[in-house]
Parts: sequence; C-alpha cells; structure tokens
Amino acid sequence: MSEKFYITTPIYYPSDKLHIGHTYCTVATDAMARYKRLQGYDVMFLTGTDEHGQKIEDRAKEAGVTPQAFVDKIVTGPKGVVDLWKLMNISNDRFIRTTDGYHVSAIQKIFKKMHDNGDIYKGKYVGKYCKPCESFWTESQLVDGKCPDCGREVQDAEEEAYFFRLSKYADRVQHLLEDTDFLQPRSRVHEMVNNFIKPGLEDLCVSRTSFTWGVPVDFDPGHVVYVWVDALFNYTTALGYQNDEYQDFDAFWPADVHFVGKEIVRFHSISWPAMCWSVGIPLPKHVFGHGWLLLDGGKMSKSKGNVVDPYILAEQFGTDALRFFLLRTFPFGSDGNFSNELLINTINVDLANDLGNLVSRTTAMVGKYFGGTLPAARQADPLDDDLLAQASALRGNYEEQMEKYAFQNALAEVFKVISRANKYIDETMPWVLSRDMEANGARLATVMYNLLEVTRICGVLLQPFMPERMERLFAQIGADEGVRTWDSAARFGALPAEVSVVKGENLFPRVDVEQALAALDAAAEAAKRAALPPVEVEPQLEESVDFDTFCSCDLRAVKVKDCQAVKKSNKLLCFTLDDGTGTDRQILSGIAAYYKPEELIGKTLAAIVNLPARKMMGKESCGMLLSAVHTEHGEEKLHLLILDDAIPAGAKVC
Repeated sequence: MSEKFYITTPIYYPSDKLHIGHTYCTVATDAMARYKRLQGYDVMFLTGTDEHGQKIEDRAKEAGVTPQAFVDKIVTGPKGVVDLWKLMNISNDRFIRTTDGYHVSAIQKIFKKMHDNGDIYKGKYVGKYCKPCESFWTESQLVDGKCPDCGREVQDAEEEAYFFRLSKYADRVQHLLEDTDFLQPRSRVHEMVNNFIKPGLEDLCVSRTSFTWGVPVDFDPGHVVYVWVDALFNYTTALGYQNDEYQDFDAFWPADVHFVGKEIVRFHSISWPAMCWSVGIPLPKHVFGHGWLLLDGGKMSKSKGNVVDPYILAEQFGTDALRFFLLRTFPFGSDGNFSNELLINTINVDLANDLGNLVSRTTAMVGKYFGGTLPAARQADPLDDDLLAQASALRGNYEEQMEKYAFQNALAEVFKVISRANKYIDETMPWVLSRDMEANGARLATVMYNLLEVTRICGVLLQPFMPERMERLFAQIGADEGVRTWDSAARFGALPAEVSVVKGENLFPRVDVEQALAALDAAAEAAKRAALPPVEVEPQLEESVDFDTFCSCDLRAVKVKDCQAVKKSNKLLCFTLDDGTGTDRQILSGIAAYYKPEELIGKTLAAIVNLPARKMMGKESCGMLLSAVHTEHGEEKLHLLILDDAIPAGAKVC
C-alpha cells in the first residue's frame, strides 16, 4: 500500500466576485498534491466553501433570496467556485460545503462533545466584531479602531453566547508554536505568540444568537455555531469524522499540511490545535501560512475595487501559464505584487524564450538533420559533462525545495537546467556539425539526444505546475508514459536511443506586451459592463402637465450650418444653426463625448428656441437641442433627436 498524504486549502467564503488572489492558495495546493502523486503517494486533496455566517445572511437579504439559494448560485452557478477550480485545472479529490447535511450533523456532535467535557460554557459576549472577517476583537487588538486583518470598520457586539476555554490551552499552544515546526514559515510564530498568547489568550466566543444562518446548537435553540468552529472541523468531517458519509479518517488523519492565507493563521495555529485537543484527535502535522497577492500595494479585495479576473487572464494567456506565473514569481510564504506586466514578462522570459525555445529548436533540428528520428550511433564529448551532471542532480535539488513548499525555488532549479541546455546548443553548434554528417553524424545525434533527455527530465518535474502543456511537450519529444514518471526523472537516458520527435505548435508563443495589455483592458471593461443592467431608462414622471404649459415650449426644426468643439471643455459642442428666421442661432450642447462635430454638419435637429439665453464657457447659448438619454451598462448615453432632412428649417415641432 502506498504512503498517504493529506493536504487542504482553507474552505472559501463564496464571494460573488472571484479574483486571482482566490486561486493562489488553491493552485499551490494543487501543485503540491500533483507532486506527491507523482512521487507515488496516495493523496487526498480537499477544498470547499465556508457558507455560513452573518455576512452571508445579510448578503442574501440584500439580494432578496434565501441564504441557501445565495450560496448555491455562487458555489455551483456559472463562473462560481466550482467553475473556477475547473478553469484552473484543480485536481481536488473532495469538495466540501459547510451546508452539506453530513457536515452539519457532525458539527453538532462535535460542539456537544466539547460542551460535555467542560470546554464550552455559556456567557455573554461584549466586544468588537468584524463581520467580513467573522472575527471577534478586543479594543486593544484593533488598529486605529479598525479590524487588524482587513482594515474595515468593526461593530459593537453584545449577545448571549457560548465560549470555548481557549485560555486553558494557552501554554500547550505556545509550546507547540515555539518548540516544534507545526507553524510555517517560522516568521509567523513570533506574530502569533507575541500578539495573541503573551498578552493573555482569551476564551473564544463560539456561538451566535444575533442571526440564524449557521449550524444550530441542537441542545440550545436560538444559538448557531460560530463559523470558525464550523469551518475548521471541515478538515475532519470531510474524511468521515463524526459522520457516515466517508470512511477515510483513520487512513488520512492527521493532515500533513493545511495551506492557509496569513490572515487566518491565528485560527489555524491557535484555535484549531486547542479544539483538536478538546475532542481528543491528533493535531495536523503542519500549518503553512502563505502571503497575499497585492495589487497597487494593497491586498486584492472586491471592496477596494482592485480585483483581477482569472477568467480573463486564463483566456488571454492559458491556464498553465497563469498557474506557472503564480508559483514561479512569488515566494509562497511572502506577499507578492501582482501586475499584468509582470505576468507577461514571466511568460516571455521563462516560457517563451527559455523552455519554449529549447523545445522548438531541438525538435526542429532533429527533424531537419535526421528526418525526425535519431540514429542509435553516439559519440560523447567533455562538452556534455556539465549539462548531464546538472540534469542528473536536478530531481534531488527540486525535491529538497518542494518538501519545504518553496515552489519558486523548485522552479528556479528546473530553469537553471533549461538555461544550461540552451547554452549547450550554442557551445556544441549543431548547425556546424551538420555540414559533415558522415564525420559528425554520431556526435550530432548525441547532442540532440542530450537535449531531448534534459527536456524530458524538466518536463517531468514541471508536470505539477503545468500539467496540460507538459502533455504536449512529451508528445513533441517522443516521451511515452513510461518515461514521464518520478523515478525516470532521476535517470538520464530513459528515452529510447532511436527516439522520434514531432515538431508541433509552439508551446508558449511570445506575447506582444502592448497588444496584450490593451486586450486585457478591453476584456476587463467588457466584463464590467456585462455585469451591469444592460439598459436603464429614467422612469416616467407621474405628475401631469396641462396642454397650455406644453404649448408654451416653442419646438422648432433647425439645420446645423457649423459645429465646433468648445476650447477647454471636453463636453460642449458649439452649434451654428439655421432656425428659419434668416439670422443664425447659436446653441451649446454637452454631447461632445458622443458625436464628432463634423458628422453633425447638415443634420436637421429639434430645438427649444424660446428659452432664455445663458452663458456657457464664455459663449452665449440661445436654446436647447433635444436629446434622448438612457444608461447602458452603467454609462449614460445621449442621442440627439435627428429629424428627416425634408423638414425645412424653422418648421414647428408639435
């Protein structure tokens, strides 16, 4: 039986606006799960959605639907969480929703168990509460009076509640953090101990009575279980703990690692171990708190309006390139500054110039010099030694970094070898060797084989990051299933001597920066508009207007003799009009955003001509041109009323 490996992402709050930051942790978890499967482990990879809490209840009320209908749409509806994971090629083995019936009943049993053993007691909560983070805070923990995690306003909270005796476990938690490698990276330990434990670890409020959308406390109606009890135990209920839905708890628990964002490290490294001790189950082996993707120096957030749509990015550059960028560019334990320019540069430098160029050049030369199939004859040279040594050591170097969750460093090891292979082409000069195939054919075949083998080894180790593109790479270099394995990555020479290649399409075409950025802007704007109501018109007025009042407006047909933009104004156009009186009329109209002046000359328009003259930008405007106004995708649109040209200037409009 193969060794087990259990890895989880945190279960995500079902936001109706998913951004690239939501995918970061899950892509990293997926890469780790694929890596362990490559090694031969029996992997359980869990992800899911955290669907209870006050903010969900409030959002559902705003939308006029039930909380269950609200979360169903966001989780399983079009472009919801499930669709996003499919887009990003996430290979999770299980997906849990905290509204799943088996989970709800298990949480009730767990809560009762902690209550019965004396770790949960009833009291009254008085303090500060951050609804977006579902977090309770003391006054001293606030930063400038706001939530220290998200920076939003907190609200006063006072209600009957149950409390978990977290203070009882303070010494054990401190020992766990300071004296073991439970929490990683190590930089997170200092923050947890000094900010939360040493000042005095307070008991944790674990039920709410001010709303109803949550797991009911079955022995005390009116209370619902606090979401951070509900959410944390998903890691166990998804395996079958306290339920009969699954039977994997004994096989996979304790978890090997929980990957979580740094903003929820507190719950996972302090509250979660204490709760595990309370119910008598082993602790997870590790919690790893990764950093945030930042945009313009701040955390990506719907509320700040600085989100980046993963659907747009994946469509533009491909899912594998996006996955690669997230883990190649940013150290997993630190924050990273995201930009589209950085994404494009990473694709062009690493994937197009280095890896893509290596595959393209090598397969093209094998095709040109050997008709696509190498001969068996070989001739080694000292020029080969350094490349072969680096390729042979690569798997060990890569494994050392992957075991530390240092994805960026693991990929750096692979691309050192790819870079060395490209240099090897320049050193061996296959184009020179090809000039005398009788004398140099065996040597040239050796050079080509070495390049294919190095590419194969790198491709094996890149599979966890770019699974789809590596399938194409293997097909091009003639690597069948038997030489795509973890074991084969440690063995130089796994490809058959007379290997055949197929020169396919470029794996990673070079991206034109200006065109790509313009396309991203256009796509983002189109998506923004599509999310708004398509057309809105102002409601009709209910107040009646008598006929005489209507007739007091003198509406006339006017012909446009000239039209000019008004200097220092981006809104106004100045019209010279024939109104049938023999004297030109000047009217200014704020429609410059919708028409070019020259396209209006000669048109017949409708105007109110008996309005008092008024000054606009130093010019006199004698009347008003009639326009229709509506809102389209959130943007106001104006359309001049253009009349039939057969209508003479000055004709009354009635």
